[in-house]
Amino acid sequence: MNDDGGMMAPELDVTEWLNTVESPTLASQRGKVVALHAFQMLCPGCVLHGVPQAQKLHDYFPHDQVAVLGLHTVFEHHAAMQAESLRAFLYEFRVRFPVGIDRPSADSPIPATMQRYAMQGTPTLVLIDRKGRLREQWFGQVEDLAVGARIAGLLAEAA
Repeated sequence: MNDDGGMMAPELDVTEWLNTVESPTLASQRGKVVALHAFQMLCPGCVLHGVPQAQKLHDYFPHDQVAVLGLHTVFEHHAAMQAESLRAFLYEFRVRFPVGIDRPSADSPIPATMQRYAMQGTPTLVLIDRKGRLREQWFGQVEDLAVGARIAGLLAEAA
């Protein structure tokens, strides 16, 4: 808990970042609302809805106020979803926001960050406020308008 009573969002545990020269951390994003999109490139809901939604968020909101981060979190079909395949996927789908590769777990098929957030699967969208508190976590498809409204509300809180 932090001083406002909200739960601090767990830090991301990734092996590699794509689409960025920096390795973003949640701590480095303080002061911004963070939209964390967890996906798998072989997940139909991710490909058809989640990834395009995250790209829209990245394109629409000012980058100095909202950071969109992707998390490729593989809990099935591990052999088919390696980094080189992900690079091709990001290129083909024109994904321009930073994407981290969730660290595989030594003792579970569920990767590290996915475990930290107790995600049920993909797609999962997480919203973290400017102070680093976990404010929303949705599993499955969420309407664009609802996500945009919630981000606008989080931005207004700090104003």
